[in-house]
Amino acid sequence: MTTTTAQDQIRDTVTKNDVVLYMKGTKMMPQCGFSSRVAGVLNFMGVDYVDVNVLEDAEIRQGIKDFSDWPTIPQLYVKGEFVGGCDIITEMTLSGELDQLFEQRGVVYNKDAADQIRAANN
Repeated sequence: MTTTTAQDQIRDTVTKNDVVLYMKGTKMMPQCGFSSRVAGVLNFMGVDYVDVNVLEDAEIRQGIKDFSDWPTIPQLYVKGEFVGGCDIITEMTLSGELDQLFEQRGVVYNKDAADQIRAANN
């Protein structure tokens, strides 16, 4: 019998899904402001993503920080690659870099919604 570690579980999740958000709470009920902001951007842009609630599993909560060598949650992964946390995702959304990343990686999103976010924050 093989035991899966938190690291194995995380690696498995981020490689099998195009977009993964490790967050406090869920995409429908975020449990912290930073998680809420990133989930809100992804939801508004119509991105299909998997949400992992780190509050449900202490090993995953610590494991994701070790996995990415990043101290905070939320953490966004696109096509297996760590993109960043709340501040980075916010900056990337406002600069258009997130759009470019999604386009390069073949992730479907609503360009008009992304433009609306930028217009509202100018």
